[in-house]
Amino acid sequence: MLQAPASNQESFVPIAQHSEPEPPPHDLLAMEAVRTRDAAKPFLPGLQRDAMLRKARLIETASHINDWLSSPGLRTPC
Repeated sequence: MLQAPASNQESFVPIAQHSEPEPPPHDLLAMEAVRTRDAAKPFLPGLQRDAMLRKARLIETASHINDWLSSPGLRTPC
């Protein structure tokens, strides 16, 4: 049978500290696109490979849209 801890300090679990900051979202998207393309290489042409390459293209498109939306020259429509 499980017993409740005697005090709150016994149940405290420290959160892991990250030693490096997480890369910006556009870098994460670019890395995921490369990772997906590399994962598709060993597959023979077919449905699974096509689906993986399509996913890589969609990720690249999302990266381009993110770059466009976060560009300093973007202005609101009049």
